[in-house]
Amino acid sequence: MAKIITIARECGAAGSTIGRAVADRLGFEYYDKALILKAAKEAGTNVEEVLDWDEKVPVDFGFAQSLFNIKSRPQSERLYEIQKDVIRSMGDQGDCVIVGRNANVVLKEYEHCLKVFLYADESWRVEWMRQSHSEMSEEEVRAEIKSVDKNRKKYCSYFTETQMQEAVNYDLCLKVSAIGIEQCVDTICRVISEMS
Repeated sequence: MAKIITIARECGAAGSTIGRAVADRLGFEYYDKALILKAAKEAGTNVEEVLDWDEKVPVDFGFAQSLFNIKSRPQSERLYEIQKDVIRSMGDQGDCVIVGRNANVVLKEYEHCLKVFLYADESWRVEWMRQSHSEMSEEEVRAEIKSVDKNRKKYCSYFTETQMQEAVNYDLCLKVSAIGIEQCVDTICRVISEMS
């Protein structure tokens, strides 16, 4: 029986690392930004522009702050619809791990889908991010985490009418800073393996 794992995550909570490790251990396919690139190709869209829209919301959402140019609004919503189709296609094939993209909401009706949320203390996330961004100061890393989290929350709220950090939207919430990356991988693998 095909199974799906979706992983939503705070910035710097090792979501991609954990997702890849889970996929490797289980022999599942792994998808993250590759979904965006595939969606871009299907839409005939410039990949650089697509990555700029990634996990952001249209300009007229929320206050008067512009996240990107107004002319991209129809394209960003079109891209989201294409992403949803791509995610559902992956879900139909099963045996996969999908990180981000609001996959937990897109696939909420799918059976045998484990929806995971990963979070961590801010200090842990800063240290984790600095390992791969040594050129950035601690203040820059903190600012990046704050910015990415804010955009992800708005993106989730705008496109799915759910709140990213609400436990009700997930089957399993894991605090990476408390239990560690390996224990998170072990737990996710054990839970999905026991799902009937």
